[in-house]
Amino acid sequence: MNEMPSPHIVNVDESNFDYQVLAYSQKKPVIVDFWAEWCDPCRRITPVLERLTQESQGKYRLAKVNVDENTKLARRYQVHKLPAIKAFQNGQVIGELRGVQSSEQIRSFVRQIVPGPESLLMEKGQSLFHSADYPEAERVCREILEEQPNHPGATLLLAKSLLAQGEGDEAQFILERFPPSPEYKSAETLIPLAQAMQLSSEGSPSSRAEIDAVYQRAVRLIAMGNFPAALDGLLDVLRRDKRYRDGEAKEIVLGIFELLGDQHPLSKEYRPKLANILF
Repeated sequence: MNEMPSPHIVNVDESNFDYQVLAYSQKKPVIVDFWAEWCDPCRRITPVLERLTQESQGKYRLAKVNVDENTKLARRYQVHKLPAIKAFQNGQVIGELRGVQSSEQIRSFVRQIVPGPESLLMEKGQSLFHSADYPEAERVCREILEEQPNHPGATLLLAKSLLAQGEGDEAQFILERFPPSPEYKSAETLIPLAQAMQLSSEGSPSSRAEIDAVYQRAVRLIAMGNFPAALDGLLDVLRRDKRYRDGEAKEIVLGIFELLGDQHPLSKEYRPKLANILF
């Protein structure tokens, strides 16, 4: 197959794959197009990949592998069906497409692999979030999502920014509809925290039991953004009953850690305390 002339498109074989793909992917992503002369869908997909590579102006490399001439590479990367597209970064496969794909599906795949303008905005949003400028972090996330409505990183950071502002209702709506992605587990961890904030806004039912009163106060403190006092209250609840409300108190604590991040001083201080109580 004739390739469109570009310094960012290379034909690769078994003799230079490790250098042209694995080593090169340490500095830039490499998308590998596994193809064959007899594969009709490959003839349609390869030109799309070449055009996108030219448009990217060097943000990534496209490496083309003829599977008939490089059977060991096909076996090594378990290419059992064509077309097969695999993305490499830091020497590892980080994404793949198998079978016939539309132009838009290929473009979407490339957008996920290759840093675009939203990457700088994400960095800005994360910096604002860690600086506790939650309203501005929220604004940046919404800006990204206007261009890429399903961007998982921006969606997760938006939910976190809302939670940090005590907006549990919208955050819960977002988290419960989170798209499948590497960020899904983080979103799932945050749901009990969002539910607790929503409970606080609706008004917790009163209880004369002391442990319930401590728990309800902790939930109100979460919505107010007073995480140190809320964590103290929740750990007090767990000291009395490790399985309080079927583990709800523990899940909320884990949600706070997820919101703040592993490097936050409160996470570092309270995570060992939680472990000591539970184990």
